[in-house]
Amino acid sequence: MRLSRYFLPTLKETPSEAEIVSHRLMLRAGMIRQSSAGIYSWLPLGFRVLSKIEQIVREEQDASGAQEILMPTIQPADLWRESGRYDDYGKEMLRIRDRHERDMLYGPTNEEQVTEIFRAHIKSYRDLPKMLYHIQWKFRDEVRPRFGVMRGREFLMKDNYSFDVDHAGAMRSYNKMFVSYLRTFARMGLKAIPMRAETGPIGGDTSHEFIILAETGESQVFCHGDFTDFDPLGEAVDYEGDLQPLVDSWTQLYAATDDQHDAERFARDVPEDKQVVTRGIEVGHIFYFADKYSKPLDAMVQTHDGEQVPVLMGSYGIGVSRLVGAVIEASHDEAGIVWPEPVAPFQVGLINLRTGDQACDAACEDLFGKLRGAGIEVLYDDREERAGAKFADMDLIGLPWQLVVGPRGLESGVVELKQRKTGERAELSADSALARLAG
Repeated sequence: MRLSRYFLPTLKETPSEAEIVSHRLMLRAGMIRQSSAGIYSWLPLGFRVLSKIEQIVREEQDASGAQEILMPTIQPADLWRESGRYDDYGKEMLRIRDRHERDMLYGPTNEEQVTEIFRAHIKSYRDLPKMLYHIQWKFRDEVRPRFGVMRGREFLMKDNYSFDVDHAGAMRSYNKMFVSYLRTFARMGLKAIPMRAETGPIGGDTSHEFIILAETGESQVFCHGDFTDFDPLGEAVDYEGDLQPLVDSWTQLYAATDDQHDAERFARDVPEDKQVVTRGIEVGHIFYFADKYSKPLDAMVQTHDGEQVPVLMGSYGIGVSRLVGAVIEASHDEAGIVWPEPVAPFQVGLINLRTGDQACDAACEDLFGKLRGAGIEVLYDDREERAGAKFADMDLIGLPWQLVVGPRGLESGVVELKQRKTGERAELSADSALARLAG
């Protein structure tokens, strides 16, 4: 993509309404634009990142055996009355009426909707287990939306729902999502630590939240330092096998947010040189809530013995749009965003230091074509701007690599390759730079 044609409305000044790093940088980098309080339009650069995060989430859900569906954003109130949550949920739920005066709502979550789908089609243990997920926009009318996409009113979320005939099966489904979440966040370049959590309004008695460590995080975190050495991608996962040992290895060490923290246990169980006290951001939450929804909604299945029992359920959420902000909170510097390669909007920023110079233009066109031919996503800064402005914009939007072409380098037969994360620079021939980027 040529930057001269790309819609990238960057800002030099930080908007006054932006309170946290990710909100400031997303506005300055031209990723989003506020439509109203807590509601944003996603502009081209931001939408590319959002789509990449969504795809990683989708691939890991599919790998676990979950099946993708798509449920509506608008739900009938009668379903929520069946579960007893319509009147209890509070003002965060946006309640509306259609032209026939039927009560409807903009879905804040989908337990009722997916349970209704299940009960209409599945009646026997022979059709279990099932895991159904979707990636859909949701709305919660926060009393004070703030922090940009980290706590907006409208947000993109992946929610998965498991259905099992007995507790043992439900725990197998729970463990699948536990492991899937570890792999999902690791693929995005994030270190996510599972921590036992309150179930909150979702309900149930088993829950974990996944926290990434970031000094700008919303919660204080206390954990064992060995978590930072764990690698969820170190070996292949057999989702049909016994995942309990893997889950146990991730839950045997101490990890807690401030609301679950046990200071005495932390001091007793974690060696002083391994005690990590920092801040963190929740990026995922999983719940097992048994028959909390299936029982009132009459989602029954027949067991092997012919008994009719309510199906046992769990729900598993990842805030897809929230993750964009969370990645930035965990990966930025004074100059701007530092994208991990798997979620970067482009892999390479190609910078022409002297647009209009025949040699520079020809070299950049050649590199631009070869990069795209190699399947490398490249943003080519072909604008007639001063070099300083081009460097500042590239640092701000945070692409992993910058390939700089200028007249002096061309006279010596080299281009400059800069790694955004480390700041390391190298002068290479154009072919060597291409080989390194493609390798």
